[in-house]
Amino acid sequence: MQIDFAGKNVVVTGGSRGIGEAISRAFVEVNANVICTSTQEAKKQRSNDGIIYLPLNLSEEKSLAKFFDSVDSEFNKVDILINNAGINKINRIDEISIKDWKAIIDVNLSGPFKMIHHFSKNMISRKYGKIVNIASIFGSITKEKRAAYTSSKAGLIGLTKTCAVDLAPFNILVNSVSPGFINTELTRTILSPAGIEELVSLVPMKRLGEVEEIARLVLFLSSDLNTFITGQNITIDGGFVNI
Repeated sequence: MQIDFAGKNVVVTGGSRGIGEAISRAFVEVNANVICTSTQEAKKQRSNDGIIYLPLNLSEEKSLAKFFDSVDSEFNKVDILINNAGINKINRIDEISIKDWKAIIDVNLSGPFKMIHHFSKNMISRKYGKIVNIASIFGSITKEKRAAYTSSKAGLIGLTKTCAVDLAPFNILVNSVSPGFINTELTRTILSPAGIEELVSLVPMKRLGEVEEIARLVLFLSSDLNTFITGQNITIDGGFVNI
């Protein structure tokens, strides 16, 4: 069976760069209608690549309400929801500010909850839907200065499991994907070439993952090829968490 999303509407949060951009473009390539969110304060636009961009700040209720109104009025359904948007700030537990903690939880955990809470209603009425939350290996393991980020991603994995149980009777499948170290612009900005080389040496496959590899997994979980996988957190990290 060939994957084809013709006639399907897909919402991808944080879809303007990195993993989110790769996911958005992958859906376009298989004929989906893609609504991509960004924090940029640009006017609503339809790009030449077939993606509709809408501004959204997951930590602001007014922004969320405006986004929901725009999607509900322009589209009669959302078939697939990809909660990809996320933020991080590295700081020791005694040094992180309450403001930063709240911002990370708001975007990484409360944001996906609000998106699922809203869009699942229509999915329930149609008895169809796929939801994929982009978590992280740091939702299962951690390292120093990751208290807020790990808490948010561990919570997102927990939210995935509970939503899967709640929504399974309505033929809505909910899963999370936990990427490891991925070759993104952000990774290359944060780490020096020597830092990336050191990181690669720790990965059993001896390389960083590519954004397209994450996108392909998300595509499968969101497709009609997936009919029975739900409530799962799938790690895609080249074997890193096994060492």
